[in-house]
Amino acid sequence: MKKFLPLFAASSLFWVGLADAHGPTREKLSEAVEVAASPDVVWALVGDFAHPEKWMPAVESTTAQGGNEKGATRELKLKPSGGVIKEELKNYDADKKVVQYKIIDPTDPAVLPVNNYSAKISVEASGSGTKVEWDAAFYRWFLNNNPPEGQNEAAAKAAIEKVVKESLANLKAVAEKH
Repeated sequence: MKKFLPLFAASSLFWVGLADAHGPTREKLSEAVEVAASPDVVWALVGDFAHPEKWMPAVESTTAQGGNEKGATRELKLKPSGGVIKEELKNYDADKKVVQYKIIDPTDPAVLPVNNYSAKISVEASGSGTKVEWDAAFYRWFLNNNPPEGQNEAAAKAAIEKVVKESLANLKAVAEKH
């Protein structure tokens, strides 16, 4: 038994080291905004998968195919970098006012430092106005251990939080003008 003790100790340290070395963790972000406009006015903006540039300030233009049908795709050209993000519509329910989509082609991490991004945006009546909720899930850009600066969890969270918060604030402003 004593012969195996050093071997057991060494193998234990090996497994402990592996437990500490892990890849990225799936991050989640949920933001909501109250809008002083009817759900139909807000949905007319959010539910138009082909034209997010109407309310998302980071989007310069969109090229879309498939309308609001499941499997529809869009390419978002971003301001000011001109970077492109390709997305696919995963679920569209006009009755429930819910749209779900995901990024289908990983972007340049300088454009958006995330991998496997998916989101759900829901629009519902709230008092005399509307509540919009945006739920996103994603991984950092760099999927291996020890990500470089700008491709880690902090960069991914900051980028998604910025896009979501700016978009919801602009959606509120645009919808309340109608």
